[in-house]
Amino acid sequence: MSFVYRSGEATAAEVQEGISNAPSYSGVRAMLRILEEKGYLRHVKRGNRYVYLPTQSSEEAARSAMQYTVQSFYGGSAGRAMAALLDIPDADLSDDDLNRLKAMIEQARKEGN
Repeated sequence: MSFVYRSGEATAAEVQEGISNAPSYSGVRAMLRILEEKGYLRHVKRGNRYVYLPTQSSEEAARSAMQYTVQSFYGGSAGRAMAALLDIPDADLSDDDLNRLKAMIEQARKEGN
């Protein structure tokens, strides 16, 4: 998925060529078919090739994945999830990152979240 997001669109051959430790061509095609069946990708036919495109923006996909992670691993607690992220040794948070987080926390407090 990340390769397709970076490229905007891709064929199976382009995906296989563009990712490290790629499976066989048929393995890549199977993976793309599964992602399409799950609704993450769609395809258009160009000549004799299928070109795969994401069905949602990377931001929407990231938000959905984060919601799933918070529910699955942190019992729905965004606070526990954020604490875990902040506890990562190599998180490399800049002053701008910390200021943005602080502003978001203050806004959440104002809104009663």
